[in-house]
Amino acid sequence: MSAEPLEIYLEEQDLGRSLRDDVRTGLTAWPKWLPPKWFYDARGSELFEEITRLPEYYPTRAERSVLAERAGEIAELTGAKTLIELGSGSSEKTRLLLDAFTRRGGLGTFVPLDVSVSALKQSTEQIATDYPGLRVRGIVGDFTRHLDRLPTGGRRLVIFLGGTIGNLLPAERAGFLAAMRASLEPGDWLLIGTDLVKDPSIVVPAYDDAAGVTAEFNRNVLRVVNRELGADFDPEAFAHVALWDPEREWIEMRLRAERPVRARVLDLDVEFAAGEELRTEVSAKFRPEGIAAELVAAGFTAREFWTDADGLFGVTLARAA
Repeated sequence: MSAEPLEIYLEEQDLGRSLRDDVRTGLTAWPKWLPPKWFYDARGSELFEEITRLPEYYPTRAERSVLAERAGEIAELTGAKTLIELGSGSSEKTRLLLDAFTRRGGLGTFVPLDVSVSALKQSTEQIATDYPGLRVRGIVGDFTRHLDRLPTGGRRLVIFLGGTIGNLLPAERAGFLAAMRASLEPGDWLLIGTDLVKDPSIVVPAYDDAAGVTAEFNRNVLRVVNRELGADFDPEAFAHVALWDPEREWIEMRLRAERPVRARVLDLDVEFAAGEELRTEVSAKFRPEGIAAELVAAGFTAREFWTDADGLFGVTLARAA
C-alpha cells in the first residue's frame, strides 16, 4: 500500500511569515532569543542526526532502549487503532512501536505530523513500503498549531518522543498539553518522552560535545536567518554556550558574541556587545512526579512511567480522562 498524498496545513509562506515574526520579536527583546525550531533546515537536521550518535548524547539511546523493552506492553495496554506521531522526522524510533502493533494486530492507520514536506514525504513512503497493511497519512503541520487537524475516531495513541516537550517553556507546555487533551476523546492515549533531572556532569556534555557538533548545530540558526531573510550575521563571531540552570532544572543553549557584532536583518540593525548572549534553546529536564502533575492538570491520567536501566530518560503513558 502506498502512502496517501500529504495533507498540507503549513505552506512555505507560513514558515516564512513565522520566521520573520520570530526574528523581529526575538532580536528586539532583552535578552535576545530565537526559538529552536529554526535550527532544522536540511543541514540542521543532518547535524542533529549526528548529535544523536555522539557518545555524550544519551537521550536518544536511553529512550530507544525504553521503547525496545516496552513496545509490546504499550501495544497491549492501548490497543490503538490509530497511531499519531508529533514532530515525526524520520520516525526511526517509532518503528519499534509499529513492529509491536503489527505483531499484535489491529493497528490500521499511522499518522505522522511534521513541518517538513520533504522529510515527511520520504518517511511516509518508506513506512508504507515496509508496513504494507498500514494506512499511512502524513500531515504537514506544526504541533503547536494544528492539533485540531488530527484524524478522529477509533482508539488513538499520540506519541511525542525525543524529550521535545522540554523545549517548551512552562506556560507553553501547559498550553500544548491542554490543546492535546482537547483534541482527544476520553480513553485515547498519549505517550510522551521526557529527559530526567540528573547530575549536570551528565547533562551538560550532551549539549556541549567534545567534537563541536552541537556548536555547529547552534550556529546553524544564524545561517538559516542569513539565507532565508538576507541577513548578514557572521556565525563564526559567536561561541556556543550550554548552561545548566539549577533553579529551573533546564539547559539553556546560547550564542555568545566574541566581539561586538552588527548585522542587518529585515529592516533592523541588530547589535551585540562583546559577551552578549542570544538564547536559542531551553531543554527542560523533568522529575517523574512533575510530568505526572502537568499531565493531570491538562486532563490526563498518568498510567505508566518507565525509564531506561540507568534512569536517564522517562517515558510516560497517559490516558485522556
